[in-house]
Amino acid sequence: MNEIIIVKPEKCVGCNACIRSCPAPEANITQKIGSGKYITRVDPERCIACGECIRACKHGARDYIDDTEDAMNAIHRDQKLIVMVTPEIKACYPTKWKGILDWFRSKGCSVYDASFGADICTWAHLRALENGQLNNFITQPCSAVVKYIELYQPKLLTNLSPFHSHVSCSVIYVKEYQRRDNPIAVLSACISKKTEFAETGLVDFSITYRRLMEYFDRNDIRIASNPVEDYAYKFDDIQGELGSIYCRPGGMRDNLLEHAPDLRISVSDGVQKVYRELDMYAKMPEQKQPHIFDVLSCEYGCNMGPASDSDQSCFEVFRTMHDIEDESRARRKTTGGVFRNSEDKLFRRFDEELKISDFLRSYKATKPSLVPSDAQLEPIFASMDKTSDKERTLDCAACGYKTCREMATAIFRGLNMPENCLYHAKTAMENGGGGNADFRQFTTELRIAVSEIQNDVAEINKTADSTGERTNMVNELLRNIIVFCNNNPVMDEGSVKQLTGILETTMSALGAFNKNVFDTQGATQKISAAIEKLTGFLNQDADS
Repeated sequence: MNEIIIVKPEKCVGCNACIRSCPAPEANITQKIGSGKYITRVDPERCIACGECIRACKHGARDYIDDTEDAMNAIHRDQKLIVMVTPEIKACYPTKWKGILDWFRSKGCSVYDASFGADICTWAHLRALENGQLNNFITQPCSAVVKYIELYQPKLLTNLSPFHSHVSCSVIYVKEYQRRDNPIAVLSACISKKTEFAETGLVDFSITYRRLMEYFDRNDIRIASNPVEDYAYKFDDIQGELGSIYCRPGGMRDNLLEHAPDLRISVSDGVQKVYRELDMYAKMPEQKQPHIFDVLSCEYGCNMGPASDSDQSCFEVFRTMHDIEDESRARRKTTGGVFRNSEDKLFRRFDEELKISDFLRSYKATKPSLVPSDAQLEPIFASMDKTSDKERTLDCAACGYKTCREMATAIFRGLNMPENCLYHAKTAMENGGGGNADFRQFTTELRIAVSEIQNDVAEINKTADSTGERTNMVNELLRNIIVFCNNNPVMDEGSVKQLTGILETTMSALGAFNKNVFDTQGATQKISAAIEKLTGFLNQDADS
């Protein structure tokens, strides 16, 4: 799959907020780059493009790609696009949405209401339920949810609705029933719609509201305002009815219950809730499942999607959606008034003109990754300095994963590394490793410094016989240092303290040189410089 969520390495600080917020357990890969810095990249083949990591990142290291620029270039080449507009535009831009659509129309584009496709979607589900062709199912207007099931819960594909999303139903209607072959652009607040369009091949351009508004600002394009409570618009075909509330949590539920009030429907929305409940659903026996599980990845629905770029509060959005529902009900026409069992005139038209089979969708199952056994995780835990059950269930979540076992599993799959474990780093610090110093390199440099001291002491022996006894003592002490270094290629904190004691004795011995030996002054200065260099190495390590 082409990259949708992108990472800006220069802005990544390795805080693990992206991992912590991500519902896809294999989407993030933590790596150490050349400078020693840890960054977390995205595997586009395992990412569901829900956009939650973009919300979570406080450093601007995550962003996304859509097709806005490509669509604008097509418009400038005088291509007459069909622009399919999702219903959340009214909630995101209550005073600008008509002006936005008028701008596209001024460029020669046709403008269609995806709410109409939502009405088709509701009709198709109801007819399949009535004919016994559909049992318990999970709704699929949300492309992030579909991608999650394909990648991480493929056993639920048999439960996933066999019909296209409301947006794609709109596109199929335009292509198959209006025989339009113009390039199609979908305007939405959803980042992950690009994954759906890549799989189905129905849509040419995925334009998000955020990128569109950035384009308008960048090109100094002024959008006309419209009255807040005016929700009517002359689309190039029928304006949707109750399908206009699909973009709110439980929107599809409310559409289905309008016609089949006896259905048992559960609702879930929000990244930190819906995917956990999908995993729970996968373990439930069929007799305990609701008739319908209506799910959306975004909390508050598509109205506040990751690419909505709206400054509306959730309360303002709720009010707008209530107003839109009231307006759509006022336009809805039925036979028999508002009484139960009355026939929807729009649905009667669908019965006469549409074929349900035209709106069926297939899915691509992905073989899930193997779950490592306890034996396979044993060396992983050992690399993290976790040998006891208590250490393996600390579950501090500093790494971004909820449990130590999830982190170990990520390391097993090559998605992370032991160095990113806080407990491992802390243990290394407590053991004197500091997690930062390269002690082998340190020991090598220390041996070079000691060798310089020996050469300087040799010069002392040549210039002052009266100091021979003391220099012999110094040489003996320095030989002890060399033996110590050779026997300790990697030194811990205790070793460093022991070596420091030896050096202090060495310096004391050098300080006791006979004050009358003036001709050895140059040599002793060299000794002091070499010892300062040696002590500097030790102090540098102690500080780390």
